[in-house]
Amino acid sequence: MKVEGRRTSGNVEDRRGMSTGKMAVGGGIGTVVIVLIVLLLGGDPSQVMETMPQNTDTESGSLASSPEEEAMVNFVSVVLAGTEDVWTEIFRQSNLTYRKPTLVLYRDQVQSACGFATAASGPFYCPGDEKVYIDLDFFDALQTSYGANGDFAVAYVLAHEIGHHVQNLLGILDQVNSQRARLSETSANRLLVRLELQADFLAGMWAHYDQKMFNSLETGDIEEAMNAAASVGDDVLQRKYQGRVTPDSFTHGTAAQRKEWFRRGYTTGDFDQGDTFNANI
Repeated sequence: MKVEGRRTSGNVEDRRGMSTGKMAVGGGIGTVVIVLIVLLLGGDPSQVMETMPQNTDTESGSLASSPEEEAMVNFVSVVLAGTEDVWTEIFRQSNLTYRKPTLVLYRDQVQSACGFATAASGPFYCPGDEKVYIDLDFFDALQTSYGANGDFAVAYVLAHEIGHHVQNLLGILDQVNSQRARLSETSANRLLVRLELQADFLAGMWAHYDQKMFNSLETGDIEEAMNAAASVGDDVLQRKYQGRVTPDSFTHGTAAQRKEWFRRGYTTGDFDQGDTFNANI
């Protein structure tokens, strides 16, 4: 992805130099493992975060960062700025106002309006404070553990989380959460799959307009994003970490579905083509 000369976002909250102190009973390494298992098996880490201790102490410390990490900070800030420009214009064309979310960079563990989370939770969006939370070490894991290489794999992950912010602003998240409360676990999971696939579509839609506005894409970028989407498909993760695939527990969609909905968003750039809730998936 071409980022030279592009602006960086001013909506980045850097908490990497902050550490969370002693936690109440129930936190610690055991919780890290629980959240990791929930995430890898296709569960919803926010359900675990809601039960985590809230009385944590936060301390500021010195920030030790490598040149490679600072380059990544710059890159995600440019991508965030691109999402701001794209979605502000799309919302404007519909006579709507786009509220820019904040990207929180942290290390190891973090407190959000959605609860306490660790790096094992992976990147997540919290509608309670309209912030996206990312531990930059995740992007190393994306390459080493999931085989998702390239800078546009990183861009896809951030654009997917921003897709959830778009869903929040449009009231889609509230509607889904309201419906989930009345459904069985299996049916609620199926609804979550449709929500996540729409976020993949919105990530592709962002890529479509970022290219039109900034001529940002390089050869292989879209393939990198689709490979990243496939690498975190429920079927791929379940086969890798539990040795079997259980479709009723899917919450994000299969590798093929995630690739397909990102592709649709990118090729059409048309929000009306992203109605995953009524599509035959």
